Amino acid sequence: MAPYASDDSTTAGEGDEQRSVRRKAARYIVPVTVVGVAAATIGLVPALADSGDPDLPKITAQQLIEKIAKSDVQQLSGTVKISTDLGLPNLGGLESGLLSGAAGKGEGGSSADPTAKLTELASGTHTLRVAADGPDKQKLSLLENAAEYSLIHNGKDVWGYDSKSNEVYHGTSSDSPERGKDQQTPAMPKDFAEEALKAVDDTTSVTVDGTAQVAGRDAYKLVVKPKQSGSTVGAITVAVDAKTGMPLKFTLTPASGGSAVVDAGFTKVSFARPAASTFDFAPPKGAKVTEEKDAGKASGKASGDTPRKAPGKPFDLGEAPGHAPKAGKDSGQGPGGMKTIGEGWTAIATFDTGGEGMPSGKAGGEFGGFIDSLGDKVQGKFGSGTVFSTRLVNALVTDDGKVYAGLVTKDALVKAADAAK
Repeated sequence: MAPYASDDSTTAGEGDEQRSVRRKAARYIVPVTVVGVAAATIGLVPALADSGDPDLPKITAQQLIEKIAKSDVQQLSGTVKISTDLGLPNLGGLESGLLSGAAGKGEGGSSADPTAKLTELASGTHTLRVAADGPDKQKLSLLENAAEYSLIHNGKDVWGYDSKSNEVYHGTSSDSPERGKDQQTPAMPKDFAEEALKAVDDTTSVTVDGTAQVAGRDAYKLVVKPKQSGSTVGAITVAVDAKTGMPLKFTLTPASGGSAVVDAGFTKVSFARPAASTFDFAPPKGAKVTEEKDAGKASGKASGDTPRKAPGKPFDLGEAPGHAPKAGKDSGQGPGGMKTIGEGWTAIATFDTGGEGMPSGKAGGEFGGFIDSLGDKVQGKFGSGTVFSTRLVNALVTDDGKVYAGLVTKDALVKAADAAK
């Protein structure tokens, strides 16, 4: 979706009114967008290009899962292509601000802040160069038109550099021992595969579906599917390197059919040790440098607010679809505390915004009509509300301020809201 472009012919009053509508929209749409972005980055996985079916020894699904678990690739470099099609509604550019806001970037923040920059991977097609040399050295470069964004982790230093704005963001990596191996190269199919496999339980079907060749390497295809009805997830396919056990590609397709929601995988890969200079970084002359400790001040965050996640673990993109807390477990997040209804692939997260509900219809005036145009009005025993949909995530926001969201159908959300009454 194209970024919002201001119309020079718009009067100052009209411009203020438009900005006011967008600010109000952000208040209500952010929870939905955050859920969508989280699910998207969780499922950053590619449709497998069929470039040949190598003849490999037979292997069971359990053996292939064990092969992934035993994989211990520490050095690599290569190119990863990511394409994301969540089917988000066109918000006239509002989504750009929402994604940045959801990541924690406020007014006055740095354009090089990785928590804001990497949300761009949640839509469109992107090419990344990646490199890793153990748990303490990784680099990702997001290639853009005539510009490049780089994220470098070298020891305790984490650097983000945006060549377009000539801005630098500097943070420090956590020295917590349990963080070690988790700090892998960003957007790696291995990370997504490991998270997705956490969802494997009695609600999941796992099979080996032949072989493929990915980035010039022979691979097995592991297919993970929900057994439960009502999930929007069709299947997850992982291309696993036959020699190293490292996932090379990862595909998430929706139950509704069509193209993959997100495609991400290697187009080139080498397991040789990258040159040490790959991870060196010094701020260019004249660059604006923002320190992690100052980022909260720059965004106007009050000292009493919950601190946003620092980029100490910049490559942690969250939990996998279908991997949810046990039913009814309170996470302690959000005004009303987030809880989970159900389990497996049809788990639904719910929380109370503590607000007055979402304005809609005639009662909401012009803004109410805008909200209605983005979602579908629904009614049930719970009352009435609006369902906002993507190709993967659906979220029901009731008129009294409760939110139900998950990788489930609209009907499943309505049933969950009715059952909660």
